Amino acid sequence: MSSMSQERQDRVRCRVAPSALALLESARHGLMSAEADMSAGGRYVGAHLAALRAAAAIVAARAEPAPPRRRRPLSVWELLPRVEPTLSEWAAFFAAGASKRAAAEAGLPRAVTAREADELLRDAATFVSLAETALGVPGQSSLPLPAAI
Repeated sequence: MSSMSQERQDRVRCRVAPSALALLESARHGLMSAEADMSAGGRYVGAHLAALRAAAAIVAARAEPAPPRRRRPLSVWELLPRVEPTLSEWAAFFAAGASKRAAAEAGLPRAVTAREADELLRDAATFVSLAETALGVPGQSSLPLPAAI
């Protein structure tokens, strides 16, 4: 890597909060772990959590501190469209899968199929890349994911 390229990456990292970078890194690691999981439920849960971490990175980097209120806490999927409107459809998509993730986490045997898990894994990898782009963080190459059956 050239010193100019390294310098550019260092500047980008300085502009994005370390907590957001850590969440993105955790999301990438989560994708790798999910891909290696042999169970459909494990892949689904891992992929969904990776997307959740990527969304949290964007919210952490962009959200303005809110004045204290006595209201219910909002999920990251509710906050994401407020700070990055271009990802609103992704937020709705992953929010809709939260109950299925909970069922898979609970160990329900038919909570998700292998196909659903593999599709979510691909979608989560795309979303993590979009999150990196939204934050101006150099992305990693896409994971080699199996094709849907």
